[in-house]
Amino acid sequence: MMLTRRASLLGLASAWSLGASSLALGAASSPGQDRRLVVVILRGAMDGLSVVTPYGDGAIRSLRAPLVLPEPGREGGLLDLGGFFGLHPALGGLHTLFGAGELLPVHAVAGEWRSRSHFEAQDFLESGAERRLNSGWLNRVVSALPHDPRAPDGEGLSVGVSVPLLLRGPAPVGSFAPDGGGRPSPDLYARIAALNAPDHRTGPAIAAGLAARGFSADTLGGASPDGKGGFPALARAAGQLLAAPEGPRVAALEVGGWDTHADQNRRLPGPLRQLDAGLMALRDGLGPAWNRTAVLVTTEFGRTARSNGTTGTDHGTATVALLLGGAIRGGRIGGTWPGLRDTQLFENRDLAPTTDLLALAKGLLSDHLGLKPGQIATIFPGDPADAVSGLIRS
Repeated sequence: MMLTRRASLLGLASAWSLGASSLALGAASSPGQDRRLVVVILRGAMDGLSVVTPYGDGAIRSLRAPLVLPEPGREGGLLDLGGFFGLHPALGGLHTLFGAGELLPVHAVAGEWRSRSHFEAQDFLESGAERRLNSGWLNRVVSALPHDPRAPDGEGLSVGVSVPLLLRGPAPVGSFAPDGGGRPSPDLYARIAALNAPDHRTGPAIAAGLAARGFSADTLGGASPDGKGGFPALARAAGQLLAAPEGPRVAALEVGGWDTHADQNRRLPGPLRQLDAGLMALRDGLGPAWNRTAVLVTTEFGRTARSNGTTGTDHGTATVALLLGGAIRGGRIGGTWPGLRDTQLFENRDLAPTTDLLALAKGLLSDHLGLKPGQIATIFPGDPADAVSGLIRS
């Protein structure tokens, strides 16, 4: 499929879906507004304690010994983030960004909602409120941005089967589905393989069939079998569209495959490698515009602090959010660490939240996009948290 210059100049919303990933683009801003904002939703509840591991907290191994990787400097170990915290080794690209001061992990993050239902929590996350609204908060951001008169009025394009709630709203959107956009995600194949694994006939047959088609144990965690396509392809396309001088300035991407109830250490590296490759592809697609870009990577809630009986984790509360981009003041760990002793856990099971997720978004809207407090209050109706400051380079 060819992405035309006209598609890159659309003033309203567009979306492009491939497997478990999808992309949506928002309105162009005024000629004087040259900053980009990208929101990446990881659907399924990413385990923040495995992505950014507090190896310096002595309680972590007693809680989840089967899931904790070796400390930095050891074979297969974590990538050090300045002591105490370590990044999962599948995130080598993000580790490079951390060293360049362009990655800011913020730990112990959660929304105001306390639902452990994927569907409810995703609705709250995308609505930007403790109830489901008929528009997403990023669509309301698009409405608040100054309109570029060069963008075609009343036009929109949805490339794929749906636009996420995050970017739905009053803007009219057309529809186009590219060839191959509806193929099952590798995560679905992984679930089928796991369901049949105990069966001595279907288990080996399904595993052999998937292996013959290029799927490995890692790629079944969420990557495409040939290492191409999927989230990296969408992210690169998003970067190229956002880089156009008169193109959109807001994008939303989503990636599935993060619901790791069982066999987490085997299943998690695949989605993490796809995420890492995709975020690096986004940077490459943006080119010089990367320096004026902020990216928020988030998920609907975290996972339990303790591992379960199937070496996985269950639905939890707080997790880690990742802020990255040339506009981000990174190279450090954000948030307040609550600790992992039994008395420090939320409801004696989860990482306790210390930073409001929407407060991070508010900080980006205020200091990066320049929106006023009244506009932000309309975008996040009823959320009491103050915007987090200091996220953006001065």
